Amino acid sequence: MGTRDSPGEKPDSAVVRDALGVGVAVGLSGFAFGVTAAGGGLTVAQTCALSLLVFTGASQFALVGALAAGGNPFTAAAGAFFLGVRNAFYGLRLSQLLALPRAVRPFAAQWVIDETTAVALAQPTRRAVRIGFTVTGASLYALWNLTTLLGALGAEAIGDTDAWGLDAAGPAVFLALLAPMLKGTVERTVAALAVVLGLGLLPVLPAGTPVLVAALAAPAVLWARGRRGREDAR
Repeated sequence: MGTRDSPGEKPDSAVVRDALGVGVAVGLSGFAFGVTAAGGGLTVAQTCALSLLVFTGASQFALVGALAAGGNPFTAAAGAFFLGVRNAFYGLRLSQLLALPRAVRPFAAQWVIDETTAVALAQPTRRAVRIGFTVTGASLYALWNLTTLLGALGAEAIGDTDAWGLDAAGPAVFLALLAPMLKGTVERTVAALAVVLGLGLLPVLPAGTPVLVAALAAPAVLWARGRRGREDAR
């Protein structure tokens, strides 16, 4: 791989190293998902299908967590869907940065997730963005699906999956990626309100429903901010 000497550019080897680091670190948590899903009642085939086709860790954990807690399948699926909607917004930004050929975009869309977006946005040039996105996506997709299979197959050997706390691995990774993005007052307010809504409604609403209500935090805060801005402009 070539080394870039121009100011502001980054060596290809450094981009690959960073991308592989993220892909391997996060990909290993697929084992926790496989164990959690199988322990929650899904078959090995269903568990692997979720990772192959859905491939958005937080949504997958939300779905199997709600199902394991006895939630309605439609409510659980809705909660997972709303968590996955964020990837559509990532895609809008990444489409500009990657500028991929039209024929490649449907395949690249499968890899538009938190980790690939974080790595891509950290790169200084389009070449580095493409390398970071591709290496992160390929390594993470391969390892996540492999460890999902291993986790599902090993669920019985582990025994009581709840006792190991493996269901917290996925959300923990998601929070670790989210934390650096909470730089502004608006972002922190949205996160705080979402936590209050989610945890506060957890004891009173069916499993999977609190996350749907928590999703209203973003539009509520943005509406309040817009209203305050209009009042200040008067």
